[in-house]
Amino acid sequence: MTQDHLAASSPLPEHARLAAFAGEWNGEEMVFPSRWTAGGPATSRTVARMDLNGFYLIQDSVQIRDGKQIFATHGIFTYDRDDRTYKLFWYDSLGYTPPSPASGGWVGKTLTLVRGSLRGNARHVYEIIDDNSYSLKIQFSPDAEGWADVLTGVYRRIH
Repeated sequence: MTQDHLAASSPLPEHARLAAFAGEWNGEEMVFPSRWTAGGPATSRTVARMDLNGFYLIQDSVQIRDGKQIFATHGIFTYDRDDRTYKLFWYDSLGYTPPSPASGGWVGKTLTLVRGSLRGNARHVYEIIDDNSYSLKIQFSPDAEGWADVLTGVYRRIH
């Protein structure tokens, strides 16, 4: 009997694990000096939801510095059942289109995702602190070996 390839599949437990980041969050961030910005403290507001039948976490963030919105991001997280890795499709207000998603996985309570481009490599490290907080570290490397912090932050759930 032929299998119906259009039949809907169900999300896996790996997809559901992303729900730890769903909700509304306030963040306290440190932006490090880079070729994109002078650096300094910032705050952020993140809204994230599980969507599209539970296969994706869709996350929107706005960063505020000196009372002004200076940066915004749109992230789409999923689990790729074919290559058994997590993926992050990341878009931001700098306007660069990533050639491919960041890819990676969990070790304990830490999700690490890495992507490369002609500009260099980015690493996103999300660590669950508890049910109501997580940390994020975004790092840059020209060669994917020596990593420099671009942003660190701690995010607390808004109830």
